[in-house]
Amino acid sequence: MGKKNEIYKCSVCGQMIEILEGTQSKVVCCGKEMIVQEAKSQDTSLEKHVPFLEENEKGVLVKIGEKEMHPMTDAHYILFIEVITKDKVLRANLKPTDLPQAQFSVKKKDIIEVREFCNLHGLWNN
Repeated sequence: MGKKNEIYKCSVCGQMIEILEGTQSKVVCCGKEMIVQEAKSQDTSLEKHVPFLEENEKGVLVKIGEKEMHPMTDAHYILFIEVITKDKVLRANLKPTDLPQAQFSVKKKDIIEVREFCNLHGLWNN
């Protein structure tokens, strides 16, 4: 029963998908129903996950961690940062060697949601 822009993860193989158009069907992988990833929005640990936006002349810079950057190691890193507007989904895919941030050419006032996915701690939004 996927809704547009929901992210699902397979509990067996770890595959993740994002729903492009809503459906009444179950979202299945490896013979099991996939798990919808519910976004968290409040950090309760030392690690920072909530996306922080800075407006600049190019649009917005999204950083993961306002005062302290999220770790970016092979074992613990941000997989992607995503900006959703009324008619666009903009995504930056990251690697452990990247900084936990991404620049997007979009006006802050046009943004509906900003979210990121940590490989250990899941989906977060602002």
